[in-house]
Amino acid sequence: MNLRRSFAGLAALAAALTATGAGAAGMPAMAASVSTDRPQTVSWQACPTYSDEVLRAMGLRDSDIPGFRQLWDRTECGTVRVPLDYNRPQGRSITVAITRLKATDQARWLGSLALNPGGPGGSGYLMPIEVASMEQSAKLNERYDLIGFDPRGVGYSTKVNCPREEDPPPQPTGSVTEEQAREVYAWVVRSNQVCAATDPEFLRNLTTGAIARDLDQVRKALGEPKLNYFGVSWGSWLGPVYRNLFPGNSGRMWVDSVAPPDPRMDAFVAGRSMATARDFSRMAEWVARFDSTYGFGTTGEQVEAALAALRAEFDAHPRHFTDVDMPIDGYAIAFLSAQPSLAWPMTARVLADLRDATGPTAPESLKELIGPPPGERPPPPDGLPEQGNRSANTAIFCNGDGGARDFDSTWAAYQDRLERYPVTGVLSNFVPPCAGWPLPVERIRLHHGGGSLVLSGHRYESVSVYEWTADMRKAVGGTTFTVEDDVHGSALMEPGCVTHILRYFETGSAGARGCQGVPVPAGPDAEPRAAESAASAASAARGFATSWPGGLPAFRGVDALLGSR
Repeated sequence: MNLRRSFAGLAALAAALTATGAGAAGMPAMAASVSTDRPQTVSWQACPTYSDEVLRAMGLRDSDIPGFRQLWDRTECGTVRVPLDYNRPQGRSITVAITRLKATDQARWLGSLALNPGGPGGSGYLMPIEVASMEQSAKLNERYDLIGFDPRGVGYSTKVNCPREEDPPPQPTGSVTEEQAREVYAWVVRSNQVCAATDPEFLRNLTTGAIARDLDQVRKALGEPKLNYFGVSWGSWLGPVYRNLFPGNSGRMWVDSVAPPDPRMDAFVAGRSMATARDFSRMAEWVARFDSTYGFGTTGEQVEAALAALRAEFDAHPRHFTDVDMPIDGYAIAFLSAQPSLAWPMTARVLADLRDATGPTAPESLKELIGPPPGERPPPPDGLPEQGNRSANTAIFCNGDGGARDFDSTWAAYQDRLERYPVTGVLSNFVPPCAGWPLPVERIRLHHGGGSLVLSGHRYESVSVYEWTADMRKAVGGTTFTVEDDVHGSALMEPGCVTHILRYFETGSAGARGCQGVPVPAGPDAEPRAAESAASAASAARGFATSWPGGLPAFRGVDALLGSR
């Protein structure tokens, strides 16, 4: 895996979700009834068939395809019928799609281990294959059946794809004015109202609580007395919710890159903005060590000042290169300054090249990062499974968001962040993503529950803020585990960390209180194995919640910068 592939994996962490075509199981739910008191069963069926072209589009190399097919041949696929509304169990029903990769050592079998990659809106259908295909995590499949699932609203499960009422306002170049922000706010309100009206009954039941109840129906259908669980990002919220609702049914649970116990959007954005600025300071210190290569200064303070000046310059005078189909403004400078450490050699090189660029063509490093223009990219192949659903992302987030949704308070907070964080503050939301969402908010108050729990937080990451790990432990109990890196969801992929996860799921004890995680690159030319591993983590965790919560589609989003539209 080369560094370009590695950074493409990171792009998935930050890109806004784009819904893809519906599979057969994604058709609107039919009117049917199911009782949660009846014995549940799995309707097993043939697994989808994926061409080599589809597998390549999913990011597999040709050398990976035989291994995928070997694991896929062992995989069982099915659906479980669940109530749409658990308050009306005899009413409309929907299906949840699952996969099972049975343990290879059945004589020492320990149970079923459900996997969730995050989101909300991320598909976990193929996550057992991802986990079992990596040497360091494959041992989980020796004694556990690995269970993948598409949450309601996603992938092969019953879902609804909201139409877009209209195209978003033009992306501003340079600093966003209040007038432009109000125009975006009005568009978000209209879009959210149109989405919610698509199928209000279904969308109001796209909640974390309902998905946790679905997971317990899956447990029943599998005939398991307890369900073990590993979740990342939003999956670290789903896990504790399940544990609270079903303490007697929860087995061993490990959640990585921990979410806060109160999913308020305004607090979410404030925390992430602080953590992004903090990690940017770490990057500045690293760049300063290699001033002969990058030329931004010999101290972290000098580098921060130089990049703040560069962002201001690009906001005032955006660059229009003849061979790049978008203006490069201060937002691009901020985004490049806010990546995790495994990308620092590449992003620092691009920043230096942009500083020195005279045009009219773009620096080669920028073109390599962005990739070909949208018109030159091949269309997605038929049969490509949905890896994330934007409508589910919006509904699940907004159905749980009890924070402020008005324009004035959000705009004032954004202005404050611009002042506090002169380089990276611009990356945060200037309008609330749930503005105008008309459906009721699900209130979940977490408490200490039954079942073993480990919460692993990453000390320097900006997606799931490290302090949230302690907040979640205070709310629900469990044991904290610290990963000394800034890479979202890397714990399952780094050998020094996954050893403890394996030990935990085998014995109930992690055997330590932390691990090193992904090491910082040694220098500008570093292309370490750890970077490849972390990029695999990005791919597996998908990071569908790692766009700023609820994301603004194609509006000053990182998908525009990275060309992943």
